[in-house]
Amino acid sequence: MTFFDIDKRVVSAAEKALALCADKLREIDEIQEYNQIKMIKAFQNAGVRESCFSGSTGYGYDDFGRDALDRVYAFAFDAEDALVRHNFVSGTHALTVALFGVLRPGDTMLCVTGMPYDTIRSAIGIEGDYPGSLKDFGVRFEMTDLLPDGTPDYAQMETDIARKQPKMVYIQRSRGYSTRPTLTWREIKKICGIAKKASPGSVVMLDNCYGEFVEKVEPLTVGVDLMAGSLIKNAGGGVAPTGGYIAGKRSLVEMCAYRLTTPGTGKELGATLGNNRELFMGAYHAPHVTGEALKTAVFASALFEILGFETSPKYSDDRGDIIQLIMLGNEERLCRFCEGIQAGSAVDSFVVPVPSDMPGYESKVNPRSG
Repeated sequence: MTFFDIDKRVVSAAEKALALCADKLREIDEIQEYNQIKMIKAFQNAGVRESCFSGSTGYGYDDFGRDALDRVYAFAFDAEDALVRHNFVSGTHALTVALFGVLRPGDTMLCVTGMPYDTIRSAIGIEGDYPGSLKDFGVRFEMTDLLPDGTPDYAQMETDIARKQPKMVYIQRSRGYSTRPTLTWREIKKICGIAKKASPGSVVMLDNCYGEFVEKVEPLTVGVDLMAGSLIKNAGGGVAPTGGYIAGKRSLVEMCAYRLTTPGTGKELGATLGNNRELFMGAYHAPHVTGEALKTAVFASALFEILGFETSPKYSDDRGDIIQLIMLGNEERLCRFCEGIQAGSAVDSFVVPVPSDMPGYESKVNPRSG
């Protein structure tokens, strides 16, 4: 390597990994191109013009750019409507707004993909006993456990849905911070089919974090009624400085908008404060950036498999999100791995990441920047 002193054994392993996953990388290129062309069409259909990039202040009445951005994401996600805002502070915030927008005291929320990941549990009221949780407002949480191999228990979820008749059937697409497999659109479609048959009146909601633009088929086209996610991850293309989205059936998105602002004003208010340009840029680049993240994950899976480590998913597996697990075996190896990634970064390459507590997570997190 011209600029970096990398061990020749690592270079050799990397070359083997690239050859090993060549077919999968070509497959990702095809998905990436499809979603990028779709995004261009979304911009055209939404009537995006240069004036959309200006922001608004005050109440944000008649912010054409804000409304056009909603239309862009609605088309990209095959939704009837979307709510895309910079003032969603995280994906968990967008999910929480959606949950509170739809659920009412006495309703039951049934999660059919096991225990939700760390940061949403306190919002539901599963742990922490924080005031203002769904539990605090009388919303019941029920759960269908996954099978021992981490896959959905379709038979049990059908029984649970039919018996409980929940207001909401909740699906977590990504493995999040667990080792269970991520769901592709095929598994999501099967769950939706079971839910619609067992309880036609239930709202099927999907936590779509980390899953945007990974596949050609959108969850909303296979039975999901409402989904939410973060612009800090895939959907913001690495450009959006913050934010999140909710997308799905128009009536449900409206309910969520009333929760975010006030009943009766909903999507009509919300100053964008100069954020429109970056949010549009993030949307435009999202399919490409997500594709590049997928390629990196596939390559890493192949490389570390060659180096003798267990990985999940395998480099050749179908993927429903951008998350890649590498089983390094112990804390020391994990820390050294993070240090190596940080040292190779363009920003803060001189910084040494240290595991530390982070709000919303049970375990210490070893972050990296750059």
